[in-house]
Amino acid sequence: MKRLIYSTLVSLSLLCGMTSCDLDAPSQSAMEEPNLFKVYSLAEAAVMGIHQSFGETNSYRGRYLPYYGINTDIEWINNIDPTKIADDGKYELSTYAARPSNTQMNNSSNAWAKFYEGIERANLCIRGLSNYADLSDPDFLHLLGEAMTLRAVIYLDLIKGWGDVPARFEPNSSETVYLPRTDRDSIYIRLLSDLEQAEDMVAWPNASSITKTTERVNKAFVKGLRARIALYAAGYSQRADGVRRSNDPRLSVANMYEIVKNECLDIINQSGCTLGSFKENFTKLCQDNTAAGGESIWEIPFSDGRGRVLYTFGVKHQTFDQYTQQSQGGVNGPLPYLYYDYDVEDVRRDITCVPYEWKGDGINIGSTETPLYANGVQQLRSLKSWCFGKLRYEWMNRVVTSTNDDGINWQYLRLADVYLMAAEAVNELSTPSEAAQYLKPILDRALPAGKVSDYMAKATASKTAFFDAIVEQRALEFAGESLRKADLIRWNLLKTKLDEAKTKMSQLARREGAYADLPEKLYYETAEDGETLKIYGLNHGDTDEAGAALGYESNTTWISTEKLTDALIEALYQKNPNENQFWPIWQTFIDSSNGMLTNN
Repeated sequence: MKRLIYSTLVSLSLLCGMTSCDLDAPSQSAMEEPNLFKVYSLAEAAVMGIHQSFGETNSYRGRYLPYYGINTDIEWINNIDPTKIADDGKYELSTYAARPSNTQMNNSSNAWAKFYEGIERANLCIRGLSNYADLSDPDFLHLLGEAMTLRAVIYLDLIKGWGDVPARFEPNSSETVYLPRTDRDSIYIRLLSDLEQAEDMVAWPNASSITKTTERVNKAFVKGLRARIALYAAGYSQRADGVRRSNDPRLSVANMYEIVKNECLDIINQSGCTLGSFKENFTKLCQDNTAAGGESIWEIPFSDGRGRVLYTFGVKHQTFDQYTQQSQGGVNGPLPYLYYDYDVEDVRRDITCVPYEWKGDGINIGSTETPLYANGVQQLRSLKSWCFGKLRYEWMNRVVTSTNDDGINWQYLRLADVYLMAAEAVNELSTPSEAAQYLKPILDRALPAGKVSDYMAKATASKTAFFDAIVEQRALEFAGESLRKADLIRWNLLKTKLDEAKTKMSQLARREGAYADLPEKLYYETAEDGETLKIYGLNHGDTDEAGAALGYESNTTWISTEKLTDALIEALYQKNPNENQFWPIWQTFIDSSNGMLTNN
């Protein structure tokens, strides 16, 4: 099914014939729609064509996913050069200082345009299916629900990126070519209504032939997306008059959290999806295992030759080796202190935060036709450039040969998120003791039973304590998955947590506070298998004396103010994050909007 999306050229030619991708001209006549949407295979191809806008070079693939969600209190771009931060487009995007002229974004084929291209394709599918398809056929009905859901995904990410945006819920016409921004509250209300309808149009995972893969929309995803939208709609965000919640009573905390609770409990109790182990979720993702019913609920699908997911968020490989013919990974990583904030027995720690990279000799020991590289070994990176470890070339079942793309899907929603959304909502609406049953399964697979009991006892002491536990656990669970920024915004904790992160990094660099019991150096050598790095000195309580006594081949100063400088720490953000929660609309779209769009 993953390959279907990129083989449906007929859908792209038909849709591109019916839509103006840059919104500079009205749609052409819809005379072909009756035939297109009465034939299931053609209608399915048209809906799959919406995904093309996700995979475009400057859309989700190469701009939105790498830069939205970076920087937070747990994530940043690795190897930031503080001396260049004010002039580099990618640093602007990730340090709350983006300008309309941003060099990464200010062109007519970028994420803003591609998102609206996807919306236009979805609008055409929704109109065609509503008017011409046999909606008594559950497969056609599913396509309508799928198109509505994909449109909601794009709108949610538009709002996350830009705040108030133009609302287009009908195909483009001469009357609607130029539209102003629309208050995000009205878009939230429309999306919540659309998804409530779409829930009844699609099946649970594995309940139909269509929903056997995580690359197709299913009822669990629709409900989970609706819950996520409700959380954002109820939360804080920057508006013209400051950072606040919505004033629309329909989007009250009570109303929205009731939606969150009901939708999440439906998924937990009825979807058939199971958590499994933390590691298993990510190994399956790396192995292109898209079977529905596990932890993964929905993924943005990328073909082998598209997508920069592992390229950006994976463990770095410096050269070709036995695991990859793409020397990439490690572009984004966890903040230096995150590893040390996990409990030493938390299984998520060593999967999420990796202090090493891979390097081989780059020598082809195969043939020209069938190259084979070996001798890649793990080598230590730097305190300031940890890798995320949830995505690894070494976990894949295939060898990536593309220069720029790896074909790993973007996991948009997984069941752990549903549990933690349920826990947050139930705590808000009821009591922490009632909410505990939805937090505990996440801890049960991460920590030993005794530590889970101790943690839960503290978390359930009060509503505030439970909320604080949610804030902490969402950081430890989802680091590297680009959920944190939107979470911090909706909790009104963005600048607060970023400032805490600066303080923590400063303390770590000086081995003060919570980090006073860490050694100055790391002691390491290659293990007996010839590729794995053995490291001593990463745990609280480790000492330089004990490390030196091990007799390992190498040691290095790991923690110091020379490696984690004050200038680098200050580069976490350039401008007040609370006043720059959203990107500006890029100048090229302002200039071509006939005066309808502004950044004021």
